[in-house]
Amino acid sequence: MNLLVVDDDLDLPDILAEILASLGHRVRIARNGREGLKMLHEQLPDVIILDVEMPYLNGPELVHRMIIEDAGMQRVPVVLVSGIVGLTQVAGRVGTPYFMGKPFDLDKLLGMLHRAGEEKRPPVPVWRARVVD
Repeated sequence: MNLLVVDDDLDLPDILAEILASLGHRVRIARNGREGLKMLHEQLPDVIILDVEMPYLNGPELVHRMIIEDAGMQRVPVVLVSGIVGLTQVAGRVGTPYFMGKPFDLDKLLGMLHRAGEEKRPPVPVWRARVVD
């Protein structure tokens, strides 16, 4: 699977990328949302592993830009991985069924990545899901 990890943590993205690569995945790392958006324009991944709180474009803002800019990005499943309080509510606003708190269990994350890759459910933010009469 082709994965994009977007996380500003100093160590986690590198460690996660090394583990995922050892399991046969292709992994690219972006250190903030702006860099992640640039990488999305260069090549669409199968799944994005996305932190919520980051500089220059946080996770929900990145998803918003993916949908607005379109170019196929709006169809990429997003797995939110964050240590913030209220992650369930943020995932609901972003419109992704895939989310996990930090610290996380690696086997559970791998299971969620596999599920996201199989189901291919893109985010549908609350603002986009509303029907206007």
